[in-house]
Amino acid sequence: MNEKDIKNLEEIFEQRIARDEKIEPKDWMPEKYRQTHIRQISQHAHSEIVGMLPEGNWITRAPTLRRKVALLAKVQDEAGHGLYLYSATETLGITREELYEQLHSGKAKYSSIFNYPAITWADMGAIGWLVDGAAIINQVALCTTSFGPYARAMVRICKEESFHQRQGFEILLTLCNGTEVQKAMAQDSLNRWWWPSLMMFGPPDAESTHTEQSMKWKLKRKSNDDLRQQFIDQTIPQAEILGIKVPDPDLKWNEKRKSYDFGEIDWEEFWQVVKGHGPCNKERINARIDAWEKGVWVRDAALAYAEKQSDKKLNKAV
Repeated sequence: MNEKDIKNLEEIFEQRIARDEKIEPKDWMPEKYRQTHIRQISQHAHSEIVGMLPEGNWITRAPTLRRKVALLAKVQDEAGHGLYLYSATETLGITREELYEQLHSGKAKYSSIFNYPAITWADMGAIGWLVDGAAIINQVALCTTSFGPYARAMVRICKEESFHQRQGFEILLTLCNGTEVQKAMAQDSLNRWWWPSLMMFGPPDAESTHTEQSMKWKLKRKSNDDLRQQFIDQTIPQAEILGIKVPDPDLKWNEKRKSYDFGEIDWEEFWQVVKGHGPCNKERINARIDAWEKGVWVRDAALAYAEKQSDKKLNKAV
């Protein structure tokens, strides 16, 4: 294919993006578009899988049978989200094994929020309320992203994340309506998870290397800063219902903007966590590698069973 042909294809591609048409796996796309989607969708998939770890650790320690069952269901949902997203990424020409290798080697990133410890039961509430709440704001816009498989996967994921957010809020509401010790536990959890939750939206727009191109290709519909502001404006009234206070002395309502002003985020901490130096980075990756290595026999057995069933169908057909 010569340079003129490539230029024509690029023009057709950009026109399709402008018309809000979905790009499908077999359609022609610029290599940079393909690589950008591999990076973003796989990062999302990795985040779902690694995000199971802090919650899975609390299933046996949940305070009631109802809480155990609900948390188990949530962790199962997250596993399903990861599988949807890995499948969507594979349509771009990369294998599942390559994606796992990128995660285990540290080449691929996942959401920085999952490198913080979940040390009390209240953290299960904070993760649901804040982390899944932030995820919903990020992900609702992705239901209209330009790449078809990703957009379709996000429809179901957003519905389930919405349930997770309500589940987390209900955990904290129960604690806040309990004893003073329980309410203090909820406040402590908010204190620890608030700022990392704001960091989930990524660096400021001025420092984001991917935002401009992602907005152009309609991979993202809103910038990092706009999404962060939306999250704050939606979450503060919920904190008031709970009766606990967001740990930001600079937080105040701006009547002119009809929005909240908030304090400076510690971006040095954000970059340290992203670079692998957070409280639980090594623990999370080691847990994933351990699970992958110990699960070899399960994968081998599943493949053998699938081949056996396939042979049975072939024999019947003959």
